Amino acid sequence: MAGSQGSWTGGALTAGSLWKPKYAARAVFHPAWIPESVDPAVEQLKKIRLIAGTVAAIGVYTFVEGGFAFDEMLENMLTASVVLLLITPLTVGIMLFVWRRRGSVSGLKPSLFNSLKLLLLFVGTIVLTVVLLQSAGGAGFFILVLGPAVLWLIGFVARGAWHVGANFFGTAGVHRCLPPLLAAVTSWLMALPDLLTGDLHGLSLGMGVLFILGAPLTVTGIALLEMRRLERRYGIRLAAHPATHPRFVPQPPPMPSATPPYAPPQGNPYSNPYGNPYGPPAGNPYNQGNPYGPGPHGS
Repeated sequence: MAGSQGSWTGGALTAGSLWKPKYAARAVFHPAWIPESVDPAVEQLKKIRLIAGTVAAIGVYTFVEGGFAFDEMLENMLTASVVLLLITPLTVGIMLFVWRRRGSVSGLKPSLFNSLKLLLLFVGTIVLTVVLLQSAGGAGFFILVLGPAVLWLIGFVARGAWHVGANFFGTAGVHRCLPPLLAAVTSWLMALPDLLTGDLHGLSLGMGVLFILGAPLTVTGIALLEMRRLERRYGIRLAAHPATHPRFVPQPPPMPSATPPYAPPQGNPYSNPYGNPYGPPAGNPYNQGNPYGPGPHGS
C-alpha cells in the first residue's frame, strides 16, 4: 500500500496506520528483532497451536453454557494475564538453569529483556481493555469518548494476541523451542483450576472433558510436533544451550528463471547431433570413383 495513505510500509508504523489496530499491533508485538520461522511447516503448526491456545485462554464453554458469558470471558482474560505474567518468567528461568550447565547465559540478556518488555506491555494492554470494558457501561456521556477507544483497544489486543501467541513474546530470539514450550505450559495452567475443582460449568461430563482438556492436549501435541521437527531437521533441541545451535539464515525464495523450464534446446530440436544416419557418407556423394574404370593394370 502506498506510504502516502499512511499504511504499513516495511515494518514501520506511519501516522495513518496508527489508527488501524492490526498495523499498530504488528509494529508493537512483532518487532523486527523477532527471528523469522525456520520452516513453513513449523509456521503452520504455530497457527494451529494458536487457535487451540485461544480456546484455552478464553474458554469456549462460555459459549455453550447457555449463551455468551461476556463477564466470564473478561475474567478469563484477566486470569490468562496473571498466568502469563507468572509462568512465563518462571519457565524461562528454569530453562536458563538447565542451559547454564552447558555454557554461559549472559549473552541471552538482551533477548530476555526484549521479551520481558513485550510481556509486560501485552498484559498491561489486556488489563486496560478489561477495565475500560467494565466501566464503559456506566460511563454515561463519556461513552462517546470511551467507545471508540475501547473498540480500538479490542482490535489491538485481538491482533496482538495473534502475534504474541505465535512468537510468545519473541522468546524464539532466546531459544526457538521456548514458544511451543511456553504455550503448552500456559494452556495446562489455564485448565488446571477446572481440573482440580471438577467445575464443568454446567456441561455434561463428556462435553466438560472435551472443552477443558481438549485445548491443552491439542496445544501440547502441536508443541511436541514443533520441537520434534526443529530437532530432526535443524538440530535444535530444547535442552541444548542456544549457542550450540546452528545459525539459521532464512533463504530468499528462488528467482524465476529467464528461460522457460520446458523450452527446447537452441538450434533445430530435430537435428541429430551425430549427423543424418540415413544420409550418404561425408564428402562429395557424386565423386566416389568410377566402379567400371580400368583395373589396377590399366585393362
